[in-house]
Amino acid sequence: MNIKFRLIVMNFLQFFIWGAWLLTIATYWFQNKHWSGAQFGAIFSTMGISAIFMPALTGILSDRFINAEKLYGIMHILGSLVLFSLPLVTNPSTFFWVMLLNMLFYMPTLSLSITVAYSALKQSNLDVVKDYPPIRIWGTIGFIAALWTVSLTHNETSANQFYIASAVALGLGIYAFTLPKSPPLLSKNDNKSLADRFGLNAFALFKEPKFAIFFVFSMLLGAALQLTNAYGDTFLHDFATVDKYKDSIAVEYPAIIMSISQISETLFILAIPFFLRKFGIKYVMLFSMLAWVLRFGLFAFGDPAGGLWMIVLSCIVYGMAFDFFNISGSLFVETQTTPAIRGSAQGLFMMMVNGFGALFGSFTSGILIDKFFTLSNNTKDWHHIWLCFAAYALVIAVIFPFVFRYKHNAALENAYKHA
Repeated sequence: MNIKFRLIVMNFLQFFIWGAWLLTIATYWFQNKHWSGAQFGAIFSTMGISAIFMPALTGILSDRFINAEKLYGIMHILGSLVLFSLPLVTNPSTFFWVMLLNMLFYMPTLSLSITVAYSALKQSNLDVVKDYPPIRIWGTIGFIAALWTVSLTHNETSANQFYIASAVALGLGIYAFTLPKSPPLLSKNDNKSLADRFGLNAFALFKEPKFAIFFVFSMLLGAALQLTNAYGDTFLHDFATVDKYKDSIAVEYPAIIMSISQISETLFILAIPFFLRKFGIKYVMLFSMLAWVLRFGLFAFGDPAGGLWMIVLSCIVYGMAFDFFNISGSLFVETQTTPAIRGSAQGLFMMMVNGFGALFGSFTSGILIDKFFTLSNNTKDWHHIWLCFAAYALVIAVIFPFVFRYKHNAALENAYKHA
């Protein structure tokens, strides 16, 4: 079978698993379990906790001890078992630990899938830079397909979303063992230090002001990403309590509306090279921050009827908010670090965004919503929640250009031309 097609299947299923529950778990939590917002913030923080150390740990295992495709398959099979058990949990504390276990298995598969894909493409004498992006985009399509599946089957408030994800994870785990072998490339007895193995040497970048500032803002924007993932779907679901909105398309199929964000993401990727060449990374990152302000602000004033256009526009803007920082940020790291620590520096970037940023966004938002934006009848004041988030993004956007003084240069411009 064509290796590209096999890797497309892998990427499609990889993100289908995540898409089946990531944006709808809040709806399940608040409408099915009726547990608190602060407790839900802790649940969403499991993604950040696992992202801090698990990718590095599994990276060491796949580099030295076990084939990457086998480790990838084992992680998905174990994750499948945990996902299947989630609906059996009856209290929020246990739910936290079970979800943390799930994320400890899932988060490393994001990087392992890249390792497996790169290895397979190189074995087939294919160009990774040219051939991988069209394969990876099927991951986003898989995420969208999962959202549509859960929404069209009306499982957004049901435990079935976890059973769907579990079944797909089990299938992918078994399928992984049929993929081309990706054996360890380093000796078990190499003399690298523990700091080298865990990529800790990249932390020396914090000594440079431009990197210190860049990584701090990476964390702050990682928090913004958590806010939209955690609360977007349940925000639309809550309109069902209002008679004039309860039969609207956005309330009937909120996950489908939210999937416009992922569709937009695939389109804005294509615009990145132009914007980077035209404006440079500093302003592209600033555009991302302003896009987050719009993302949250449009949600604050939108509704499923006359204001549906604002919700749809917010989802479109998401593509710029997400891509313009995550992809341009990884390019900044790629072009501004030495080859010796480049991989570790990319891991540090992801750690700040998906690790510490996710933790900060999850815990803080849960506490704020519980304390200031939950009404006496236990409903949420979504208008002011989104305005608060928009103000947060605006403060970041105002401060950023004054403290991040990096200037666009020829080397980086050359990199943009090949992006």
